[in-house]
Amino acid sequence: MAQNIYDQPAFFEGYSGLPRSVHGLAGAAEWESVRAVLPSLEGKRIVDLGCGFGWFARYAADEGAASVLGLDLSENMIARAKAETASPSVRYAIADLDHLELPESDFDFAYSSLAFHYIADFERLVRTLHAALATGASFVFTIEHPLYMAPSEPNWAEVGGRTVWPVDGYLVEGPRTTDWLAKGVVKYHRTLGTTLNALIAAGFAIRHVEEWRPSDAQLAEHPEWQVELNRPMFLLIACDRI
Repeated sequence: MAQNIYDQPAFFEGYSGLPRSVHGLAGAAEWESVRAVLPSLEGKRIVDLGCGFGWFARYAADEGAASVLGLDLSENMIARAKAETASPSVRYAIADLDHLELPESDFDFAYSSLAFHYIADFERLVRTLHAALATGASFVFTIEHPLYMAPSEPNWAEVGGRTVWPVDGYLVEGPRTTDWLAKGVVKYHRTLGTTLNALIAAGFAIRHVEEWRPSDAQLAEHPEWQVELNRPMFLLIACDRI
């Protein structure tokens, strides 16, 4: 079973205070880039993997989705999502994505935000998802960028007045234990090539890959985000089921 870090009180309290937790999609720096590659959601049967507080599930329902299934391992997340969702087209369930089972050809679109770097067996997950999507369906997800997941300690240094993010062991794949909001958070590092090839092997056609960076408008509003130009924090991938 995957590590259920979000049900640890200290972690959940810290996560609940993040801008994306307080303000939803508007508080997620990468949201505009994600929205730009989404297909029309009207009439779609959607599965949201690692749905968290249900922000995207509610957005999809507002966009006219026929149904949305939000899945998350965390009981805290699912309880909050249910409490804040009124749409009858949205339902939630607790699920371990490392052992996910879904009906074949049951969905027209799949979405995931910053969840798959917690998954040990990414290859199994994308095979399961490919089988669960109808032919021609789309799949859009974000993860922590592999370069962001592979810094040495300390995570950054000042060199000549410039913040430098060294990389250590990028090609060594596997679990990485970090301290983020709580101690001992386990994430799974995979190279960009491994991630893309797993999708291709499962039968997906990749149509967009974006190593996210803040826009000029975002930098003007948040000058402290200048550090994000030193390495990509998020990886955004959009693909289609063939």
